[in-house]
Amino acid sequence: MEQNQIILIDKPYGWTSFQTLKKVKYLLKVAKIGHAGTLDPLATGLLILCTGQKTKEISLYQAQEKEYTGTLVLGKTTPSIDLETEFDSEKDTSRLKAQDVEDILPKFLGEIEQVPPIYSAVKKDGKRLYELARKGKTTEIEPKKIHIYELEITNLQNFPEIDFRVVCSKGTYIRSLVRDIGESLGVGAYLKSLCRTRIGGFRLENAWKISDLETHYRMNKKGE
Repeated sequence: MEQNQIILIDKPYGWTSFQTLKKVKYLLKVAKIGHAGTLDPLATGLLILCTGQKTKEISLYQAQEKEYTGTLVLGKTTPSIDLETEFDSEKDTSRLKAQDVEDILPKFLGEIEQVPPIYSAVKKDGKRLYELARKGKTTEIEPKKIHIYELEITNLQNFPEIDFRVVCSKGTYIRSLVRDIGESLGVGAYLKSLCRTRIGGFRLENAWKISDLETHYRMNKKGE
């Protein structure tokens, strides 16, 4: 597992995609490595790393559809739409029923326009949006066309917490989807947890955990 490989990693919670890449680069001692699609630090799940000549294929993997599972919470919001920032609003959700959520989901299916979160890596005038947001600056963000292929609720037992699964195109922000669902219901929402489970035909269950990769690498070094 060195040069010219595709390496599937289960990105740990709290790590940036770059930190994960840097760790794997150090472990495998590879000169050239890149990742095919960023995950937010508070998200977990599948990260595709490519080494050597395989880095030329990164754009192919980035373009493939993605699958995520996650939990959103209705009635509270944060500026980052996740738990990176503090809560800034709270609204009563007692009038809402599970069916209200089911009823609005179809409006988010198919090709839709989506405004990226202000806390994102999208560039505006040469600056990352999160850099502006962390300085308290606001800016107008252009919507982007994305495609939601599947969107389903998987658990409502802890309502207003909602477990969901979504299959979507490249460029989709799940935090923006959560924000828009919350706004459609009139109470706001934030993303409590998120896991990327699939990119095209690559699945999370076939990915290395960082700890397992470390163990595997050290055992191989001892056997040399």
